[in-house]
Amino acid sequence: MHLPVEKTFSTYVDLEKPFVVWNVFASPEFSFDARQWCYPIAGCVTYRGYFSEANAREYASELTEDGFDTHVGGVAAYSTLGWFSDPVLNTIVNREQHSLAALIFHELAHQVVYVPGDTEFNESFATAVEIEGLKRWMETGSEKSNSEAIISQAKREKSYREEFVQLVQAYTSQLEDLYISEIPDQDKREQKQRVIEEMRASYHVKKEEWGGYSAYDNWFASEINNAKLRTVSTYFNRVPAFDTLMQEVDYDLPLFYARVKEIARMDDTDRNRALGY
Repeated sequence: MHLPVEKTFSTYVDLEKPFVVWNVFASPEFSFDARQWCYPIAGCVTYRGYFSEANAREYASELTEDGFDTHVGGVAAYSTLGWFSDPVLNTIVNREQHSLAALIFHELAHQVVYVPGDTEFNESFATAVEIEGLKRWMETGSEKSNSEAIISQAKREKSYREEFVQLVQAYTSQLEDLYISEIPDQDKREQKQRVIEEMRASYHVKKEEWGGYSAYDNWFASEINNAKLRTVSTYFNRVPAFDTLMQEVDYDLPLFYARVKEIARMDDTDRNRALGY
């Protein structure tokens, strides 16, 4: 994968909690424009992180009172972008082999390319690398793991995740059309909830097609709003564009990384144009 492992993930830390941080996301009631927060080094990002879940939820409540849709999500791991040797945490160590491998590919990708202030670019790039890494792991991992069942499970879960993203994006598109309409806000509010309920119903149909696979049950059972839907687009919207770049260099990862670094140095307008947005 040509990823900068070095001393990363060479130590272990037990944080004695289920997540390393809790991120707060916020968007207006009738828009998917994400609220941003700015920090040194990382630049502006579309989330605000807390080491305390209580503090994260308290801040989210304040944003809700201000009229924002909010979402608090626990984060099992994150990258310090090579500034420190990130350890393996108790929050991830007990994952299935393929799930742990995918997460490691994702977090190491952030050390290859990171654009301060462009969360969607960064996360979609890392997700594209994660998906390619998982594909290669599945192609070669059976001999190392000596378990065809694990490889088969990884393939199924990858397929289900792709269908989950497609489902969410389809209903997000419906909501985008609703928000730019000129109907009264109360009508928008009611139709917004109707679209969300239709999405939940579609998920239950999809779940039956999956034979009862339930990994997304909690996602659909808890509150769904613009902030939560926006997190899906953050991680997946630009993945197809990065996949296209990868295909153009015949999946030569050093060439792919070099091309992405060129795009990363562009300003926002040129960077979006280079990715077809």
